[in-house]
Amino acid sequence: MKTILEVEHISKKYSLSGINKAYQTLSGSMADFFRTGKTEKRDFHALSDVSFSVKEGDTLGIIGRNGAGKTTLLKIISRITSPTSGRITGKGKVTSLLEVGTGFHLELTGRENIYMNGSILGLKKKEIDKKFEEIVEFSGVEEFIDNPLKFYSSGMQLRLAFSIGAHLEPEILAIDEVLAVGDSLFQQKCIEKMTSIVKSGRTILFVSHNFQALKMICNKAIVLEGGRKVFDGSATDAIDYYNNEQRLQGQTINLLELPRGKYAGELIFSKLNFHSVSFQNGEDISFSLFLKTVNNTVNKTNLILGANVVDRFGNNIYHVSNILTNQPFTHSADSDEYRFIIKNNLRPGQYRLTICLTINDVVQDFFTELIDFTIEEGNPYGFSKTAFIQGMVFPEFTIRKI
Repeated sequence: MKTILEVEHISKKYSLSGINKAYQTLSGSMADFFRTGKTEKRDFHALSDVSFSVKEGDTLGIIGRNGAGKTTLLKIISRITSPTSGRITGKGKVTSLLEVGTGFHLELTGRENIYMNGSILGLKKKEIDKKFEEIVEFSGVEEFIDNPLKFYSSGMQLRLAFSIGAHLEPEILAIDEVLAVGDSLFQQKCIEKMTSIVKSGRTILFVSHNFQALKMICNKAIVLEGGRKVFDGSATDAIDYYNNEQRLQGQTINLLELPRGKYAGELIFSKLNFHSVSFQNGEDISFSLFLKTVNNTVNKTNLILGANVVDRFGNNIYHVSNILTNQPFTHSADSDEYRFIIKNNLRPGQYRLTICLTINDVVQDFFTELIDFTIEEGNPYGFSKTAFIQGMVFPEFTIRKI
């Protein structure tokens, strides 16, 4: 097999503005700017010296935590952005499915966008005509094909984008996490289509946290961590490496250093110990919270701690709190540890944690979507793989013939 893509020592550096330290929110930076008027520049390395090669017919999985550099890498390969250093040598046309709407003109109809994207790929109108009905049928947007894309939902845009990319037969198809936007039936349809693309000898670059799909589709994978390539091998070995590394990287977050909203603030969160950033299907989600007393006169009885688990689209999946079990706490000392253990029946994917602290119904402190964590693939019922199970959670159930 010939090499179709060569990535050589790619780095990408951004110059960011900061206020005497690395602020984590735009609002916090703006607030301090108006307070001090002083800014300073700092460099952020999204990618650092990344090299690998892809042969014709390879399907390369790209694995890593949020912020590892996966999307930046695909944007550079797709010529959407340029590297700071290094070079990419490619022998095929690349079609990219990054975030929803990329490569689309929202004022044009679905039909017009199909022909526009085909033209960008270098296809003639007759060639696009042959594929048009197949593209529309696969996408399921027949009824709306002559409406402007600005009236499409994000799911409809995704389905059309994937269908265009998959059916216009580019030499290299680069796919980011956009598949997670679709419903489970369409996701399975996409996986089946990508499998047929692989069999046709074309090349796929696939970024996903759906490890079951990665194993099904990819014959090799790389793992990115902090912008660096830390593993290059088979897809199965790469997933094992990532899971083992993630499970060793429980995080401690100093909450005193993070910007916080305007709440009572007499007793506040000081630290979050997240016992792992990756949980296997069925494994309890566990973390501990610590508090700091700001006002020694505050009444520390009737303390309520709450946490929400939300998915990557902001849907609230779990809400847990000691008020739900009628067990208010009394805070005795700032060394007290409040440990949460949440039974996990979540489907695989990325989730985020929100925490809240109240005393006598007065909000003392609140952090929204504080940390990302991953639920890994599994086989909860001992028969069907999770990729084939619908729904947001996996309930415990029995079905009997009486």
